[in-house]
Amino acid sequence: MPDSPMRVDTKLPKVGTTIFTVMSQLAVEHGAVNLGQGFPDFAVPARLVDELDKAMRAGHNQYAMMTGVPALRQAIARKTMRVYGVEPDADREITVTSGATEAIFNAIAAVVRPGDEVIVLDPCYDCYEPAIDLAGGKAVHVALDPRTFAPDWAAVRAAITSKTRMLMINSPHNPSGAMLSEADMRTVADLLRDTEIFLLSDEVYEHIVFDGARHESVLRYPELRARAFVISSFGKTYHCTGWKIGYCIAAPALSAEFRKVHQYNVFCTFNPAQHAFAAMLDAEPEHYEQLGAFYQAKRDRFREHLLTTRLAPLPVPGGYFQLVDYSGVSDLDDVAFCRWLTAEQGVAAIPLSPFYETPPPDQRLARLCFAKNEATLDAAIERLQKL
Repeated sequence: MPDSPMRVDTKLPKVGTTIFTVMSQLAVEHGAVNLGQGFPDFAVPARLVDELDKAMRAGHNQYAMMTGVPALRQAIARKTMRVYGVEPDADREITVTSGATEAIFNAIAAVVRPGDEVIVLDPCYDCYEPAIDLAGGKAVHVALDPRTFAPDWAAVRAAITSKTRMLMINSPHNPSGAMLSEADMRTVADLLRDTEIFLLSDEVYEHIVFDGARHESVLRYPELRARAFVISSFGKTYHCTGWKIGYCIAAPALSAEFRKVHQYNVFCTFNPAQHAFAAMLDAEPEHYEQLGAFYQAKRDRFREHLLTTRLAPLPVPGGYFQLVDYSGVSDLDDVAFCRWLTAEQGVAAIPLSPFYETPPPDQRLARLCFAKNEATLDAAIERLQKL
């Protein structure tokens, strides 16, 4: 087919193929153990699969309600009360979405207008800035500490202007696993008090927290909750990232605007899975309550084995990613190193620089996903020990 004579003026000039797609494709080409893209390679809970089958056989195969199946929204409300001590209104404050990425897009599109600024904390997940760009806004990047990934709240305060429309936070943090503390949340409240700035809290790893720590959800803080879109992911919690089911909890006025975007974006979300999650949430709360312990065992075992390699693991307070310092192995930049590691050593990893606007100079970090079976992790360690 000949090239089109039409000129395309892209809305996303900085966007190409995501690093996750690139590295996963490279892993396939070279038969590498894929610790790059963040997806589990173990089974979805058996009850969830059974409930999905039951829902499909019961005829729940047509459009769901735009806001989400009532039984699921009610189950989310009960679960939120159980975990965070607050029960959102199932009808006015909870919206089920086709994954957390859709929810992030909806929230930004709902309130960010051309010329608005949105503060993001680098490194940050790669869908944030494109969603801001498509809304006509401008992402204002504020760097986290390059070693601890703690926020510099003085720098955030300095970045706030009359154009600031939203602040985006993410805890547990992707890619580092760092977590916000109660003191951090109170500082955020101080920063945003007496402003018209919205808060987007990306909490998709909310149940994957370690060492007895408490996830400081925005939902625990009434002052923040009033201005926030709080986003969660069933895919991360139930090992089914391919189902693409998430949800957003927001105050009624915010939810109303969020739903205006949602209904013309996807309209509704995969119906039978919503019925399955509704049953699962009520029947087996121990799944999400024990998820941190489940992944902590994987984290600890993987870290112990990494210490037998020349890679230096960083602390992992939450999430299912392990950052490693590879400066003892190579002077390559992180993209080149991860390509070499995949193609020549047979282990796929993700570089950190794509998560930044301006990567720290001389940073030599790569991200490995430990949401894998022991056999997968052991195969990767065997190869990494040869570095």
